[in-house]
Amino acid sequence: MSTRPEFATRPLYAGPAPVPGWVCRLSGACQYGAVHFVIMGCGRVGSTLAKSLSRHGHDVAIIDAEPSAFRRLGSSFEGMTVTGIGFDRDTLKAARIDEAYAFAAVSSGDNSNILAARVARETFGVEHVAARIYDPGRAMVYQRLGIPTVATVRWTADQMLQLILPQGSVPALTDPSGRVVVAQVPLARSWVGRRITEVESVTGSRIAFLTRLGDGLIPGPDTVFQDGDQVHVVAAHDDLGRLEKAYDQPPPLH
Repeated sequence: MSTRPEFATRPLYAGPAPVPGWVCRLSGACQYGAVHFVIMGCGRVGSTLAKSLSRHGHDVAIIDAEPSAFRRLGSSFEGMTVTGIGFDRDTLKAARIDEAYAFAAVSSGDNSNILAARVARETFGVEHVAARIYDPGRAMVYQRLGIPTVATVRWTADQMLQLILPQGSVPALTDPSGRVVVAQVPLARSWVGRRITEVESVTGSRIAFLTRLGDGLIPGPDTVFQDGDQVHVVAAHDDLGRLEKAYDQPPPLH
């Protein structure tokens, strides 16, 4: 186990933290502190996730049925490794699931991942759970049951579409019902120099954020559209076609 300093988990003032995992200083400034994560599956995704969390100062326990899988973690990994079946209660207890802030099931089996996620949430009360699912159709079913999922095939396909389609909006995020999406929608270049609030007013849309020079930007009242900006809107799925046409039109003349 890690022997890191415990300043991040020790309250620094008498009041409550705003949410679990956050700690606040006497000055009132709050920051995210170290918490405990449990990961099922020490493949490429699980080992990368575990090492990343550990580097950020968190406690990590990672579970895999094959002890040889832990070699992917390298000698510098300071977390806990637990050999066993990820949805077995005794295995989860050995990984300190009762202390976990979040649980991620990223093994190679859809059934194992969703079962482990349900046990973590329903048996041990872990609020933040996520499961990797290869079948996008099943992923939507589990999303509607309240288990957040990452559908590997669908995610990869959507990312490729965003890269290769010159026009057209591809949802980057969809709510469990499938009705609300966040999507990148190309905005006509003739809007350069006009305020984002004007874009929203004319098109009847809501812009969630911009990507500018590789960085995310939440637009304010005075934010002006610049050449190269990528615009991401939040909208009803059924309204995306209309928005795409509206965003492709030049701004009205003053």
